[in-house]
This record gives sequence, structure tokens and C-alpha cells, in this order.
Amino acid sequence: MSLRRVLFLFLASLAAVGLDVRLARAQSSIDFNRDIRPIFAARCFACHGPDESHREADLRLDERDAAIDYGAIVPNSPDESLLLERILTDDPELQMPPPHTNDTLTAEQKEKFRKWIQEGAPYAEHWAFVPPEKPPVPEVSDAKWPRDDIDRFVLARLERDGLKPSPDADKYALVRRVYLDLIGLPPTPAEADAFVNDQDPQAYEKLVDRLLASKHYGERWAREWLDLARYSDTNGYEKDRPRSIWPYRDWVIRAINDDMPFDQFTIEQIAGDMLPDATQSQKIATGFHRNTMLNEEGGIDPLEYRFYAMVDRVATTGTVWLGLTVGCAQCHTHKYDPITHTDYYSFMALLNNADEPDLRIQSADVLNRREELTRQVDKLTAELASQFPPAEGEGDEQERRQANLQAKRSAWLADARKQVAPWQPLAATKLESNLPKLESLPDHSILSSGDITKRDVFTLTYAIDESQLPLTALRLEVMADPRLPAGGPGRAYYEGREGDFFLSELSAKFDGQPVKLDGASHSYGKISIGSGNADAANVLDGNGSTGWSTAQREGESHQLVVNLPQPITKADELKVELLFERHFAASLGRFRVSAASADRQVSAKQMPVEVETLLAMSPEELSPEQQEQINHYYLSVAPELADARKPIDDLRKRMPAFPTTLVMQERPTDNPRPTFLHHRGEYLSPKEAVTPRVPEFLGDDSSEGPRTRLELARWLVSEENPLTARVVANRTWQAFFGRGLAESSGDFGTQSDPPTHPELLDYLACSLMENGWSMKALHRKIVLSSTYRQTADASPELREIDSGNRLLARGPRFRVDAEIVRDVMLKASGKFSGEMFGPGVYPPQPDSVTALAYGNFKWKPSTGNDRYRRSIYTFSKRTTPFAAFAVFDAPSGEVCTAKRDRSNTPLQALTLLNDAMYIELAQAMAAAAQQEASTPEAIAENIFRRLLTRPPEADELKAILAYRNQQLARLQNGELDVKVIASQESSSPEQAAWVMVARSLMNLDEAVTKP
Repeated sequence: MSLRRVLFLFLASLAAVGLDVRLARAQSSIDFNRDIRPIFAARCFACHGPDESHREADLRLDERDAAIDYGAIVPNSPDESLLLERILTDDPELQMPPPHTNDTLTAEQKEKFRKWIQEGAPYAEHWAFVPPEKPPVPEVSDAKWPRDDIDRFVLARLERDGLKPSPDADKYALVRRVYLDLIGLPPTPAEADAFVNDQDPQAYEKLVDRLLASKHYGERWAREWLDLARYSDTNGYEKDRPRSIWPYRDWVIRAINDDMPFDQFTIEQIAGDMLPDATQSQKIATGFHRNTMLNEEGGIDPLEYRFYAMVDRVATTGTVWLGLTVGCAQCHTHKYDPITHTDYYSFMALLNNADEPDLRIQSADVLNRREELTRQVDKLTAELASQFPPAEGEGDEQERRQANLQAKRSAWLADARKQVAPWQPLAATKLESNLPKLESLPDHSILSSGDITKRDVFTLTYAIDESQLPLTALRLEVMADPRLPAGGPGRAYYEGREGDFFLSELSAKFDGQPVKLDGASHSYGKISIGSGNADAANVLDGNGSTGWSTAQREGESHQLVVNLPQPITKADELKVELLFERHFAASLGRFRVSAASADRQVSAKQMPVEVETLLAMSPEELSPEQQEQINHYYLSVAPELADARKPIDDLRKRMPAFPTTLVMQERPTDNPRPTFLHHRGEYLSPKEAVTPRVPEFLGDDSSEGPRTRLELARWLVSEENPLTARVVANRTWQAFFGRGLAESSGDFGTQSDPPTHPELLDYLACSLMENGWSMKALHRKIVLSSTYRQTADASPELREIDSGNRLLARGPRFRVDAEIVRDVMLKASGKFSGEMFGPGVYPPQPDSVTALAYGNFKWKPSTGNDRYRRSIYTFSKRTTPFAAFAVFDAPSGEVCTAKRDRSNTPLQALTLLNDAMYIELAQAMAAAAQQEASTPEAIAENIFRRLLTRPPEADELKAILAYRNQQLARLQNGELDVKVIASQESSSPEQAAWVMVARSLMNLDEAVTKP
């Protein structure tokens, strides 16, 4: 392709980049990052950037040497540069962009290119990829306005643009603003008045410190983080079943309240399980990357959707800590940023070597309750022998009771010993599987770990010696283990099936020849779906769709026994094959194979294997402790004690289960999970293996670079990474002011607009690190600034000059987040419950919201305090999000959200006015106001201040009373139903009229807007 054609294709996409007139002033020299890179990034890099697979010809403009070698740029010689020639030519066939695009560069932009090349065409590294350095604080003309260094950076920019800051907001607006920002709740009128009337010069500083110390601070700021963590209480996709991960949400709240340094906050969430002597709390923290969605559909490949989960984790890590669209490199090298296709999968490898178990949380309250119930059970169990019915006859009742117990027990023992077989556990000499790792344990049981599929095959090899002959039966023990989901014995991890397994077929070969098996039996069997039993014979029928399972008995050990019609009578090699085939992954987690030599057909017993083993021994071999173990078991099954055991059974049913949460767990070093580059991002196209490392432009290939998940976590918050501190500081600024200093808070790459205040952003980033990554210190610094305290009112001239408040010449004003909308109403109604933590709750919402959800999901509104708990505790279902939150732009939890949308729709007003939940709060608000005030004026002011904090103006109060009188007349005339509005049989038109007032004031824009 000719150079002319290459440049034609390249420059045809070049278009003028609109620049804020306030930001584009005549410069004495051209700055590449400010003046040239935005045009290149917007129009050029897609075809002439890092991605060679999409690059036109060989023209690359993101690297200076490449552009010079090609001849497009000749430094210091604009007239010899073909790039400029095509920009300036009048020839319609050569002019770039072509005239027919109506996208010709402006004269100013053309002159920038000329001047840039004249000055040597210097390139500069993208601002975000340069480590931040704390800049000097600028001098300003108005020395009285700044309260701190933040203000000096802001004021210097305003003065440069000929603007002045706005005066401080009035105290009522300020107190409401800082309450909403720091704890996400409005002040009560009494709290607001106390601040307004406080004459202490340090009153505001003291208020800020109290709010930072409030338990509600963590709840408010955890909501910001949960958006990034894509938190939800369900798995997503079609079935979207519930999951237990609320302990992670509670961990976030506690960590923020404790002001856990952000570097530690990061490390524990990315790799808390890998820390030395990791605590339960640090393991819970790793739920951050377990928030990915989980597909439970029957036809899917679980490993494929694990890959998609990894794709989500890579993209989320890139957004949250790097502020980069790393996910764009999944299918090819990033078109704009220097992230190669290989970089992407090497980064994935850092996160990919973890298993995903459930963690049982040893919470103090559950432990205490279990210990108390266990003491009661032990006490009643110890009394069982004394409750055995006495034998008939005369004499001492206790002696007759003891005699009867001894007789019955002896008879049971004799019969049981006849039934049990002398089982010997087999020690495997070789373990093979399609994918899971099989490991022999000291007791000859086998533990499965690693990845599992919907069709797992275990082949177990045993050497049969003379001492085990003749071999007449095999027993498969499926064993509980705390390392497995729900305690095992299986490895299924789906909601409602945790710890389950499904054994489709069991077969054996001896000396290379198939062994006939029959006479199958089990101690317990049940299919995981439905109530039918799983007959043991299913594992011998040659039909992979039938099988044996112990569903609904997770955490228990059971057994399956098969007999050999033709006993094995010589020493040789025995191979046992277990096939697990189901529409979901459900192989065994821990199991053991034993062999028996018996003169009869044997069957599985419903007694524990340990007791069966003792019964197979001669009484003389038993120790006193073993004898007592047998006696204890007999008392637990003796029919004569059935009634006496009922209180014990009732106590056991009341035993509370430990809550669980989803966590990460690094795989053993001897079983690493390989990561491959996937061609075009396709799961089915794995190519070469990659080694773990961060993107090359952010690190290097030296041995010091991150190679594990823990090393990655530490690198993310180290000085070697130029991005994290900036990204965090920017996102924090966004939370307070509605937009970040860099507009695209989730993308600091070359396509992003530069920060409006780059020096301030670096100052905040460096201050954050200098202050030990304390987020409370950063928040305090921002809200104490004059910049934050400005009134949000703005003149028409200022709005025309800076409608988006990018220059910060006024205070922030925008609608609060969806959850805070509800929390404001809860607090104003007097119904707000301050109870913290625990599983999600269910505030009222229409049944129709979840009516079409998979599985006929029922939203049963909570009662009592749970009905009025803070919105962060509302149960989150991904496929049918809580309606009142979705209306106000709350995310569904399906993807990482660095910045919420903020819309303004009629549906929001209709929700506040007519949603049953908000009507209920209006009723409570009106009732509380009537109890606290006696005159119509006082009641109206009470409701107004509950919602808006400030006292009403005279004309506002007049309008409220007029509306109340109008509604009262309609109620008295029967135009409105008093019972429907006030929801109380004894309600009067007077009470209902105040409910109408509360509903109307709740619907004011000011009620849901930060002042």
C-alpha cells in the first residue's frame, strides 16, 4: 500500500476535538499531552496505535520513533512531514480529513500540528502513567478564601480563568450536605439547629469528626465500594439463585468504619487468604472477587463460565485499581493503551491460581448458642441409660432397668456382630482423573481438589495381596470433610446442592479384566432433584443418567456396598472406576474404598463406619473407650428410648448453622492452574501458556515483578504503580462533587480527557499515601475545604461559563444515590432502624417486580425492625433489582460500576409519590409530626424540616397549609378515601390530609438533592 493511501486512510478519520474555550488558550509552546495526544487518541490510535492486528499498513503514531521512521513526521521540518502535507493540502483527493466528511480540522488545530513538528515533535508519556509527585502549592491573589491547600489549587485555576469562588453555603445547607456525604443520612432538625446555633469557631470541624466516627459512616461509604465490587445476594444469569456473601458486605462496612488503610484494604480483598496465618476476617475479605456471577444452567460447561468469571475479575481489577479498560485486550491488543493481548492473559494468570470454596464463619453468637445446646444435649444423653424401661418383676427398679438394658444390648450386639463384615481400607497405588487432583490421605481416604467438570472420571488402582483374599465385596465410603462445600462429601457448589455428588457408575477390573458386581446397597440415598431415592443398583446399570447421591445429607458420611459374585482369589492389580456425570459438576470430594472377605453377601449399614469397624473386632480387642463408643451408639438407636430421645432430637434441630460466605483460596504449589492466551478471547481457543505478570509498560520481566496474587495486591498499592492513588483520590472527589477531577473515573487511559486540575489530583494522591492511605483523612481534608463549603447557588453567567462545575466555582448539588433516597425517607419518618449487619432484608415492593423471576421467586416483605433497616442491607437480586433503587439508577451488581448514571425521569416522581413503601413512610411521618406538634403551622413545619432540614420560608409554609386545607376538604367530601390514604381504621380526614402533605413534600426535588 502506498504512503499516500496509508495517510489517506489514517487522516480520513481525523476530526476536530472540541475543547472547552476556557481550557484552550494561546500557548507559547505546544504540549503533546494537552494539545496533540487528544487528537491522536480520538482519531488515530484505533488504526495506527498499539494493536498491530488492526493497524493499517505499518504506520504507527503512538510511538515517536515509528512515526519518524515511516516518514510521517520529520522533526523540526513541518514542510517535509507528510502528515502535515495531507492536513494542509487543498487537493480534495489528498486532503485529510476528506472534504466530504465535513470534519475538516480548524485553522487553530492545523497550526498546532505545524508548531508541534517545528518544535521537534516531542512526545510525552501519558500523564496517568507517570508516577505522581506532590506539586508545590500555588500562590493565589485572594489569600483569605483558602482554608487549606486544596483551595489554593482550585483558586489558582479560577483566578487564571478570571473567576471567583462562591461564598460559603448557609449553615443549614452545609450541615445537611456534610451529613449526607459522610453518613448518608440527613440530620434531624434538632441536630441541624444545634450546629447552626453553635458559636464555637471549631463547631464544623467537631461535627465532621463526629460524623467520621459514626457507625453509619461505614455503611454510607461501603455502598460506594460495593458498586465497584459488583455486590449482589444472588448468582445472576437465568436461575439467579440466592448466595450467601453478606459477610463480605459486613466486612467492608467494618473495615471502612475502622479506617483500615486503603493499601491493607486492597491486599486483604485481593489476597487475604495468602497472608501469613490468615485470619477469618482476611479470608472473608477475598469475597471481593467471588462477587462474579455464577451460571447454574444445566447445559453449560462450568469451566467455560469460570473463564468468563476470570474475564470479569481482570476487568474489575483494572477498573478499580488501575483505572484502565484492561478488558479491551481480551480479544486483541488494546487499540489505544499499551496493553498487549499477552499482557491481558499474563495479568489474568496473577488472579487465576485460586480455588473458590465456601467459608463457614465461626461467629461468636452462633458458637455460643451451639455450645449451650450441646451442653443440654450431652446432659440428656448422659441420662438416657437411666430412662431405659425396667424389666418386669419385683425388686429395685433401677436394678431391673439396668438388667433390661444389659439384656437388650447384649442381644443387639450379638445380632449386629453377625451382620457386619471385616472391612479393610485399601491403599491406592495410583490415582488418575480427567482433571481434579486426587490425593491419598493417611487413613487411605482420597481427597479431590482443583477444578471439576460435569463428567469426571476417577480411576483408582490398588494392589491386592494375599492377606485380603478372598475378596468378596467392595465398599465406597463417601466422607464428610470441612474443606468441602457444606462439609461434603461431594464437591457440588451450586446453591441448594452444596456438598452434593452424583455417582453415575461404579465399575472394576482385576488383572485387566472386567469384574462383575451386583448386590448393591447403600446406607442412605436420594437424588438431588425431587424426593425420589437414589437406588444403589443405579451405579451398576450402565446408564449414566441414573446414579447414587446422598442429597440433603450434606456434612454426613455414608456408604455404598457392592458384592462380587465371583470372589477374587489371587493377588494382583484391582482398578476401580468412578464415573460422575450430571448436568452440573458433582463429583466426590473425599471418599475411601474398602474390601471385605466374607462367606455371605454383605450390605451397607446405616451405622457409622467407626462403630461398624469396632463391631467387627472381637470383644477382647476392644478398649474401655471403644466399648463405651459402642454403648453410646446403642443408646442412640435403641427403640425402647425413642421417646426419651425426642427432646435430644428437638435440641439438635434447633442447633444454628454457621453462616457461610464465598472466598478465594490459593491452590497448592504442587497443583497450579495454568493460564493460556485465548485467541480472539475465545474460551475454546487456548494457545500458548503465559506466565503471571503485570502489563509490561507498568512493570518489567524481572524476577522482582509480581508473580502471585499476593504480590499483585502489594504491587497495586506500591510506589511502583503510578495509577492506584490517583484513581482512588479521583473517585473520592467524584463522590463528593458528582464528577472526578478526571471525568472518566474508570478510564485513565489515553482516550480519557485530562484532569481539569492535574496538580490537585496529584496532590491528593500523594497526600493519601503520605497519610498512610487513610480514607477518613482524605474525606476530612475535602469536606473541611472552602471549595466544598461553597454555596451551590450559581449566577446565570457562571452556569453559562461552566455548567458542569468543572472549575469548582460553586458547591456540589446533585441528586443523592438511590439507597440514600430511601434512607432519607426512613430517617425522616422516624422508622429508621439502626441495626447493623446480617443477611439481606426485604422492604416492601410490589409483587409484580419479582413475579416473572426464575423459579417463582417470592419477595416476602420483612416485618419488625428489618422492614426499616438501612438500604445497604436490602436483599439484592440481580435479575430483578429492588424496584425503588433501579428507578434511581442503582446498578444491578452484574458488572463493576465506577460511576453511576444519574437520570431525572417522571418515574422517579411517581415512585416517591405512589410506591407503597414510601406511602407507608409518609403515614409514619405524618403521625409522628402530629404527635410532636399541635398547631397546623407547627405540624407543617415539622414535616418540612424532617425532609429538608432547613426551616420553611413564610410563602412555603403558606403554600403547604393551603394544600393541606384543599386535601382536607376533598377527604371530608368523600372525594378521597381516608382509610386508603391513612391506612388506619380509626384515621380521620385530618390525619389523612397530613399524609397527603408528607407525600407531596417527599416528592420535592430538594428532598432528594444534596444542597
